[in-house]
Amino acid sequence: MITTTAFMIIMLVGVPIGLCLCIAGMVYIMASGNPLLFQSFPLQLFGGVDSYGLIAIPLFILIGEIMNGGGITRRIVDMAMAFVGQLRGGLAYVNILANMFVSSILGSATAQVAIMAQIMVPEMEKKGYDKTFAAGLTAYGGMLGPIIPPSVMFVVYSVLAQVSVSDMLIAGIVPGVVLTVMFCVVIALMGYVYNYPRAEPMTVRQRISTILGACPTLLIPIVIVGSILGGLANATESAAVGTVAAALIGRYWTKEFSFSRLPEMMLRAGIYSAVVLFLVAAAAVFSWVLIFGKVPQEAAAWIQSVAKDPVSFMLLVNVILLVIGTVIDGIPGLIMTVPILLPIATEVYGIDPRQFGVVVVVNLVLGLLSPPVGLCFFVAAAVTGAKPGKMFLVTLPFFGISCVLLVLLSLYPFLSLALLK
Repeated sequence: MITTTAFMIIMLVGVPIGLCLCIAGMVYIMASGNPLLFQSFPLQLFGGVDSYGLIAIPLFILIGEIMNGGGITRRIVDMAMAFVGQLRGGLAYVNILANMFVSSILGSATAQVAIMAQIMVPEMEKKGYDKTFAAGLTAYGGMLGPIIPPSVMFVVYSVLAQVSVSDMLIAGIVPGVVLTVMFCVVIALMGYVYNYPRAEPMTVRQRISTILGACPTLLIPIVIVGSILGGLANATESAAVGTVAAALIGRYWTKEFSFSRLPEMMLRAGIYSAVVLFLVAAAAVFSWVLIFGKVPQEAAAWIQSVAKDPVSFMLLVNVILLVIGTVIDGIPGLIMTVPILLPIATEVYGIDPRQFGVVVVVNLVLGLLSPPVGLCFFVAAAVTGAKPGKMFLVTLPFFGISCVLLVLLSLYPFLSLALLK
């Protein structure tokens, strides 16, 4: 109780979540009256990042940096425009499809929203779309980032849950594609109701030229996902090959990437990676404290009294995680919940840890699009000037369909595990 109180006070004061976790661990040791535990503290801290799979995180982030610097994102948007731009609400479809392709390279919701909002919102506004809707739609498109591989959140979950990083990345493919299709269905219905505009028509020659010009950029996700699915490389190795592919395509095909800019890109990737890895290290300490304090056992006893079967457990977890995700960012949310809930899911209810991981990640990402915080909306607002509260209201159908996906993922494990069998 003392540890929980200390953690909440420290977090509410505004201390970064990683430090909150470490300080809460120290408070627990002092409250336990066993100072010898301090000797294990640094071992737990450094042991948390002693994982080969974590090398994939800075590599995935670097791929995103190179992709942006190499003009690859713009070509992906142009290709999506060539495919669906002439439909009613064409730019809305383009927004979602471009986000799907970009998410297969970036893997971060907030980074993806910041990039795509700069590209898509002005274009949609110019064609007659409401700016608030365009910004909100882009924020929901960013939701695909942590679901479709590569995904930093899946890598972190893999380390926390001690499951294969490659398996978790593959498990996100079908849910990501299903969510994209669901978003497109919502756009079709809204386009019919609100009479969304069509984009300017393109000739067959223009479409072919645009698609051919963008096709080489698709080698990046093909290399990353294909090498994992084909068993040619693990997640870390595929990330390294993807980084090389992004650099070569940006330098020799789009000709917008310069190797002289690589040091600054690596520095930015290193800074963000350091933040993520410190959170993972702090998570190891936090998990250690939870186990020592028998928190998972107590939580399991309470949950078993409420949830009598795996389905009711998953639905309860959805509610709990959605609430947590509204106030806590994705990776800290993983760190706080996985050590408690995963043992209950696997040992008590027999749920596959990979299915559980997909549900957890989708839940926490949806929290980034839910009040009172809604971090992705604030990122979109900072780029476009739209109001976060209005974004949530005008995009409520997308929130609803995302909740439907969560229920489907909870009820039907094959949606997450289909490509793993």
